[in-house]
Amino acid sequence: MEIVTITNDNFETEVLASEVPVLLDFWAEWCMPCKMQSQILDGMADELGDKVKIGKVNVDEEAALALKYQIMSIPTLILMNRGVFVARVSGVQQPLQVKELLMKELDR
Repeated sequence: MEIVTITNDNFETEVLASEVPVLLDFWAEWCMPCKMQSQILDGMADELGDKVKIGKVNVDEEAALALKYQIMSIPTLILMNRGVFVARVSGVQQPLQVKELLMKELDR
């Protein structure tokens, strides 16, 4: 699965209207833990296939989205399913933690 850059302009179509759960990665270029999280998600993208969409939200460029979802620290992962907020975790999440977060939603 390809990782999608999420912006205010494409948020509705890529996230709210998505037929599959969307894992949003709120990050910034200057954030070292964010780069670690990004590498983990990059490595998982192919494994997850079309079951999940991974979207990256740059908090410096998309401040309105960061404010809307009350992002206070980065990296923060937010899971959405069919436009509904499902879960939030902050800090670097290891692959097993990300899978556990996603599996709860994929099993529904």
